[in-house]
Amino acid sequence: MLGFKPETQYTKSGRINIAYQVFGSGEKDLVYIPGWISNIDMMWDSPPLVSFFKELSQVARIILFDKRGTGLSDRVSDLSTLEERMDDIRVVMDAVESEKAVLFGHSDGGSVSALFSATYPQRTAGLITFGVFAKRRWSEDYPWAPNDDERQLVYDMIDQHWGSGQMDLVSLAPSMKDNKKFMDWLARYFRSGASPSAALALTKMNTQIDIRGILDSISVPTLLLYRTKDIDVKVEEGRYIAEHIKGSKFLEFPGDDHLFWAGETRDILDQMTHFVQHDCTQRRYSKVLSTLLKIKLHDSSSKKDNNKLSSKHKVSFKTAIVDKVNQYLGNELDTKGNFMIATFPGPSKAIHCAIDVQKISQLYGKSISQGMHIGEITINDTLDMNNITMSITDKILNHASENQILITNTVNNLLSGTGLYFKKFGMLTIDVLRQLEILVLDETLHQNNIEKNPQLELHFSTHTDKSHSLLENVMEIIENHFRDDQFGINVIAKELGLSQRQLQRKIKSITNKSPNSLIRSVRLHKAKELIIQDGKTVKEAAFMTGFSSISYFSSCFKKEFGEPPSAI
Repeated sequence: MLGFKPETQYTKSGRINIAYQVFGSGEKDLVYIPGWISNIDMMWDSPPLVSFFKELSQVARIILFDKRGTGLSDRVSDLSTLEERMDDIRVVMDAVESEKAVLFGHSDGGSVSALFSATYPQRTAGLITFGVFAKRRWSEDYPWAPNDDERQLVYDMIDQHWGSGQMDLVSLAPSMKDNKKFMDWLARYFRSGASPSAALALTKMNTQIDIRGILDSISVPTLLLYRTKDIDVKVEEGRYIAEHIKGSKFLEFPGDDHLFWAGETRDILDQMTHFVQHDCTQRRYSKVLSTLLKIKLHDSSSKKDNNKLSSKHKVSFKTAIVDKVNQYLGNELDTKGNFMIATFPGPSKAIHCAIDVQKISQLYGKSISQGMHIGEITINDTLDMNNITMSITDKILNHASENQILITNTVNNLLSGTGLYFKKFGMLTIDVLRQLEILVLDETLHQNNIEKNPQLELHFSTHTDKSHSLLENVMEIIENHFRDDQFGINVIAKELGLSQRQLQRKIKSITNKSPNSLIRSVRLHKAKELIIQDGKTVKEAAFMTGFSSISYFSSCFKKEFGEPPSAI
């Protein structure tokens, strides 16, 4: 299969372009969710990796993609949430018309695959993970994860030696340490997959991953693969995960390579192909992992409507809340009496909805309290008041004062990348053996950092409102003007009705880039697409994307991608 490379295609996840490839002749679909950093074009320059996927393609149609922020996909933000990464999986499956697929997740790709399989079991034929962790930060109840000092060493290596031999890439594939060609390819693979700042942001986000609270919600067939002496993700982590996923199959193989395609792979491939062919059978699921938000409306008959609410927004209070739930892809289950209940496919959608609902209540002169938990919910529109997730959410809400948003730590553990701040509130007793920590949204930190979260801006609608965030609006303007070499921050500021100073501050807080850097980055990625996909020359690509100087274009290109445009 060396010499063969499937066509790279793109699909949209929101406004983000996600690069993907499809190949293979098997009856079932298998989606590979890479760990950390990938580049689906560069994969095809590694004979061991090509050989591995060639074997798998005999039993499955293989679907590869680069997650947002890496490889050939758009790099427009330094951080992405686990939910956004789940959305990327879903839109790629939709693009290739895959109704149901086996998910194969490596390292942190396994963490998001596990979350996807619990949230969308009806679209998951089976779950295969290799070297996956449940948590990436040491704690007494998870002692196998790196401590803060060890993580800082990784940050320092990325910051100072990105992509070089000094980055200790050998630790990922010890069996290949004497194979210079492989190690050189691995360094180029990572450099082409992410810039130093993007790699550092991804690593810091991975440090915050904690999926322990949702493991028992995974009900799809699951195969957990580990190497006994892997120093990056300990085999003990696999045993822990296997204990918490009912019916999962745990296998460990000799060796110390963290990369699944390095070292001895025959037994691994045999187990994977057998699992795909025989264990991933059609099943029906009655429950899914869902985030439940419950809102209590307090009696405020003595209060008058806030005069900041203009007449065009004079829809009923409950209608405004339902519209907001719909905007965040929620499903309202009950809007009767003084309580409103809704479920969401992920906690970041739910918490952003809760924050917007809080703002709506202030504009309407109402007082509310909100409670949130994540757990299994029956797949129908019928309320099961005895459901454990519902019961826990009720208990949380009972502790919430007016205008407070309380969540469980299980929810908080899945909110990495949102930029939201929570502080400890107390402990909730579930039963004799179990307690849950409750947290409250830190209003002071939230207000000080609200510009870091464009989703927090309030939008009203009398219908389902798919309002764009600030970043999405900025990206749309850049898309419309990037070919103009005179285009700059002044045009964006004028179209958005913001001062250039305001725009500078907002874009910097969201993306960690200045507006000019963001414009340049978009132009460079467009130019790379033109060179790779359309066969344009370097000069043509430069002029078509608004660069008037070839030397400046080449210099920027090398800084962004680690190699000059002529090397592509």
